[in-house]
Amino acid sequence: MSHKIALNFEDGVTRFIDANLGETVADAAYRQGINIPLDCRDGACGACKCFAEAGQYDLGEEYVEDALSEEEAEQGYVLTCQMRAESDCVVRVPASSDLCKTQQASYEAAISAVRQLSDSTIALSIKGEALSKLAFLPGQYVNLKVPGSEQSRAYSFSSLPKDGEVSFLIRNVPGGLMSSFLTGLAKAGDSMTLAGPLGSFYLREIKRPLLLLAGGTGLAPFTAMLEKIAEQDSAHPLHLIYGVTHDHDLVELDRLEAFAARIPNFTYSACVASPDSGYPHKGYVTQHIAPKHLNDGDVDVYLCGPPPMVEAVSGYIREQGIAPANFYYEKFAASA
Repeated sequence: MSHKIALNFEDGVTRFIDANLGETVADAAYRQGINIPLDCRDGACGACKCFAEAGQYDLGEEYVEDALSEEEAEQGYVLTCQMRAESDCVVRVPASSDLCKTQQASYEAAISAVRQLSDSTIALSIKGEALSKLAFLPGQYVNLKVPGSEQSRAYSFSSLPKDGEVSFLIRNVPGGLMSSFLTGLAKAGDSMTLAGPLGSFYLREIKRPLLLLAGGTGLAPFTAMLEKIAEQDSAHPLHLIYGVTHDHDLVELDRLEAFAARIPNFTYSACVASPDSGYPHKGYVTQHIAPKHLNDGDVDVYLCGPPPMVEAVSGYIREQGIAPANFYYEKFAASA
């Protein structure tokens, strides 16, 4: 029996390892070619101190107070030379992937489908045997190489892996390198290369209500998160607000409806910023955040959208005099 451990490095690279029953995380990492900073292996120096963001584990009692205090252990800090996983875990490593002698993985796959969901949004699915080994945390992204060029573009997964296939929501940028390929040249079977996973924007263990805020194709990481939540359920309320500029930018509403039917505590709303909109809910995302969604600060906020939206939401929450328990965000800007 083994457990999967996601090691998140400070440069944004994530690598997954398998830890056998009774094996320390440090030993499992070394066995798979990843050198987590380590000196003593006896729980005495603290060189391998990391932070466990999710999962169950045992630290034993052999480490010393100078290496890991009782208060640090209660907060979630661990010594990987003593940590033995009792479930799948997510561990934040305070070092770069280069320092730990690892790097982001690269995969080859082929286009399985390209769909124009609207004038502004393209759905891309890719599939391949190599992707059956792909693992990522819902919300993370990869760098997709644009076929026929040496350039890559970063896109969040919009689905979890299934049968070696993953999907993305891609903004259709006029003149954009990836957009031009997908709308004019791409066909099923075309080869694509992706590198990752990357990013610190991902679903953490749900310990309180969640407020999910998406702008445009910033919806992508949330549909992957919701797939995961649908698999494991949640005892806490979850609310998503999805904002776009024009009516024709609204996509995947049927998918959100399906999530609302599958996840008992999940609700969502969508809004359109254009004053010419015919959609029932108009305005910006901030105009649709109700006090109950912020829950007097006992809430984890996840925000993904273009930089102006991220700044506006951050400012709005500050103006309410509320500090969320956790505030995770990711900005994205289109590349021409």
